[in-house]
Amino acid sequence: QVQLVESGGGLVQPGGSLRLSCAASGFTLDDYAIGWFRQAPGKEREGVSCISDSDGSTYDTDSVKGRFTISRDNAKNTVYLQMNSLKPEDTAVYYCAAKTACHSTWIKYWGQGTPVTVSS
Repeated sequence: QVQLVESGGGLVQPGGSLRLSCAASGFTLDDYAIGWFRQAPGKEREGVSCISDSDGSTYDTDSVKGRFTISRDNAKNTVYLQMNSLKPEDTAVYYCAAKTACHSTWIKYWGQGTPVTVSS
């Protein structure tokens, strides 16, 4: 069964950190670019970070540059999103997705999402 499963979300205070994990089963994760997306209440889903399958290049949206780091562990078939210096505006449900390339809008697989709440 093909699955992407996110974990690691939760409640954190402003300035805190979380590490999200995206674990793949039923397919080889490094055959795809993996993107992290988020959707805040009442807002559209937006792309946050992406790591390519070819050379490991990473791409981050401006609002998270310098705070979030995407990485992959192919041996564990898992991609991570390290989130530091979290802000209340980072509150959202975070999803990972397998794509043919970071610049592509075509999504092969979606995960079910993990909620992140940044609040004091």
